[in-house]
Amino acid sequence: MSKLLDDAVAEFSRLPGIGRRTAMRLALHLLRMEPSEVGAMTGAIDRFRSNIKYCRLCNNLSDEDICPVCADESRDKTTVCVVEQVSDVLSIENTRQYKGLYHVLGGVISPMQGIGPSDLKIDLLLDNVRRGVIREVILAIGTTVEGETTQFYIARRLSETGGIKVTTIARGIGFGDEIEYADDLTIAHALHNRTVVK
Repeated sequence: MSKLLDDAVAEFSRLPGIGRRTAMRLALHLLRMEPSEVGAMTGAIDRFRSNIKYCRLCNNLSDEDICPVCADESRDKTTVCVVEQVSDVLSIENTRQYKGLYHVLGGVISPMQGIGPSDLKIDLLLDNVRRGVIREVILAIGTTVEGETTQFYIARRLSETGGIKVTTIARGIGFGDEIEYADDLTIAHALHNRTVVK
C-alpha cells in the first residue's frame, strides 16, 4: 500500500469511532474529491482547532469569549443545566424544550483515570452560583459510577451555598423500551422517578 495512503488511514483511525476500514473509505473518498473541496475541508478543521474558544461563563464552545447561549437575553438566567461535554448541550438544545443556561464540566470525576474535581470546571459553576442570579441547578450527568460520583460531589458543594434548588434529569425506562430488557438499576430509577398520570 502507498505510504501516503497508509499515513492518511493511520490519522483517520485516531478519531473516536473510526476503525481502519472506515478510515480507508474516508481516505479513498478524499481522492475522489476536487482538490479545492479538500482544501476547504482541511482549512475549516485547521481554523476550528486554532480559533475555537471556551465560554468564560459556562465552558461551552464559542467563537467569542461568551457563547451564543449565555449572550442570549431571552434565556432563563435563573436555571443552569450542568452537563459533562459540549455534545450534551447539543443534544439538549435539539429537543427545543430547555430555555435556561448551561454549564459544561469537561468530563466527570474518575480516580481511575486521574481526573479529580479540580480537573473539571466545578469551581466556575460555584462562582456563577454565588453571584446570586441562579435559583436552580439541573444535573444532567450520565448514570455511570463516575457520573453518579460527580453528581453527588456537585450536589454536596452546592448545598454549602444555600438557597439553590438542585435537581436531576429523570432516569428510567426510555421511550419505546420494554421493561423486560431493562437492567435492575434502570427499573429502580424508573420506579423512584415515577410521575402522576394525567
